Amino acid sequence: MSEARTRLLSTAGALFYSDGLHAVGIDRIIAAAPVTRATLYRHFPSKDDLVVAYLTQADDAIRERTTAARTPDASPDEIIRTVAQSIADDIQRPGFRGCAFLNAAAEYPDAAHPVHQAVRKHRDWFLATITELFAGTGKPDPEPAARHFVMLRDGAMAAGCLSDPDAVRETFLRGIEGLLTYRSHQQREV
Repeated sequence: MSEARTRLLSTAGALFYSDGLHAVGIDRIIAAAPVTRATLYRHFPSKDDLVVAYLTQADDAIRERTTAARTPDASPDEIIRTVAQSIADDIQRPGFRGCAFLNAAAEYPDAAHPVHQAVRKHRDWFLATITELFAGTGKPDPEPAARHFVMLRDGAMAAGCLSDPDAVRETFLRGIEGLLTYRSHQQREV
C-alpha cells in the first residue's frame, strides 16, 4: 500500500469514526491527509470506495484479533472469553463511539448499497466465527449461543458510548460468562 493511500485511509477512518460517514466530506479528508484531490481519486474512485476500504480495514483488524485469540493451548471457552475481552477493551478506548459497522448500517440502510454490503459481510463472518467457537465447546445449541453473544456485543457497543463504559464493559463480560456457564449447566442436566 502506498504511503499516500495509507495516510488517506488512516485520516478518513479517524474522521469517519469520530464524526460519521455522511458528515465527513472529501474536501475535509483531502485537507486533513494532506493530499491532492487527484491522489484521493486515484486510490479511491469514490467516497463510497473509501468508506468500504475503511470498513474493510476495521474488519481485518477484528479478524486478526480473533485469530490471535486462538492460541494452541486455549480451550474454546477461553477463546470466547478472549474475544469478549477484546470487545470489552474497545469499549474503554478513548474516543469510543460504538461499533463502526453498526454506525455505518445506520447511515446506509439500503441493503443493495456497497457500504451496507460491507457491513453485512463483516457481520455474517463474525456470527459464523462465533458459532464455530461455540460449536468447539461441545455444549448444546452453538447457533443460539452465538446469536446471543452477538446481541450482547451489539448492545454493549451501543451502550458503551452512551453511559459509563466501565459498567457496560463489566455487564457485557458477565453476560458472556453467564452464557458460557448456563450452557454448561444445561449440558449437565441432560
